[in-house]
Amino acid sequence: MQSLFQILMLILDIVWFFIIAHVIMSWLINFQVLNLRQPLVAQIWDGLNRILEPLYSRIRQILPAMGGLDLAPLVVLIAVYALRIILANNAGFFYSF
Repeated sequence: MQSLFQILMLILDIVWFFIIAHVIMSWLINFQVLNLRQPLVAQIWDGLNRILEPLYSRIRQILPAMGGLDLAPLVVLIAVYALRIILANNAGFFYSF
């Protein structure tokens, strides 16, 4: 069961990395440091959007409109961190099998 715990933690780490990369890229695109006309940048941006949009869209349905401020990534980051805490605190359960 320890391997299951490690796999779940790895998946949460990857999701965390994707969200951080998406947020940083969105800032760089908005401040015109990165240009979506560059093929590599456009492909990475499109890939991150396709991966994360299903998570964000569910959160955006619950959150009230904030007038251009998107808090969905923050909520998902908090949820991922909370899941990591829950898994870490219950790691003894995984080791007992």
